[in-house]
Amino acid sequence: MSLDRSVLAFAGIMVLLSVALTAWVSPLFVWLTVFVGLNMLQSVFTGFCPAAIVFKKLGVKPGCAF
Repeated sequence: MSLDRSVLAFAGIMVLLSVALTAWVSPLFVWLTVFVGLNMLQSVFTGFCPAAIVFKKLGVKPGCAF
């Protein structure tokens, strides 16, 4: 899996997890959803994505996944 797809998959998992935690544990977990959304939005404008940095250090290669 490419770096871009890994970051998108991680963001999707975090959003789904935070929605589930909000529904079943505490409404305060909605702030995790807000944090993930704001992080995605700022990365669009700044190009800085902490998840991409972590995935690169874990060995995920950028580029085409084919």
